[in-house]
Amino acid sequence: MLGADLPGLTGCRRCPRLAEYREGVEPKRGRTSDHYWNRPVPGFGDPEARICLVGLAPGAHGANRTGRPFTGDGAGDFMYPLLHRAGLSNQPEVTAADDGLELNDLYLTNAVKCVPPGNKPLAVEFHSCLPYLAEELKSLPHLQVVIALGGDAFRSMLRLYASQGHVTRMAEYPFGHNRLYRFRGAPTLVASYHTSRYNIQTGRLTERMFLDVLDQVRECV
Repeated sequence: MLGADLPGLTGCRRCPRLAEYREGVEPKRGRTSDHYWNRPVPGFGDPEARICLVGLAPGAHGANRTGRPFTGDGAGDFMYPLLHRAGLSNQPEVTAADDGLELNDLYLTNAVKCVPPGNKPLAVEFHSCLPYLAEELKSLPHLQVVIALGGDAFRSMLRLYASQGHVTRMAEYPFGHNRLYRFRGAPTLVASYHTSRYNIQTGRLTERMFLDVLDQVRECV
């Protein structure tokens, strides 16, 4: 499983607000700061993956604690069983970075690598992390499709494509659940509502809706 640190990532302090916040997250459930990763979270997955799923940012008590994307929070608790049903994961439940998880044809990462206050990165923080995201995608030689979870991750991908000359007007690519956009010379981009606990509890995103996204993506690879 690919999960190695990009050069300089886990020691990155480009965004002072994020560096200060991640290191000061108050532990929960009887844990101490020693149980927390509290650093930028690198991506994780199959180095031969044709599919990459890009979320927003690490959760304070999920990936910021465990050091692996979507591990230890509600978003991952919803998503991993569905990835398993789709044949993209070897197990339906995840608990920690050393729990034996293996992904098949899938790589997971976030647009912003550090947990942000209020789960809301600033525009400058998206911009600072864009080179890391670009390097991650570049490291996947067989990448064909990117799933962007939520509007912010989707727009971050569009900004990356714009910087590479694949997008001229972002307004031509509106966000919408299970919308698919093809580009010449870049991976297909598929938008999805985020698997956040709020979206699940309110019914904005259901299991069937997310499985429909995965079904469409599998038809593209």
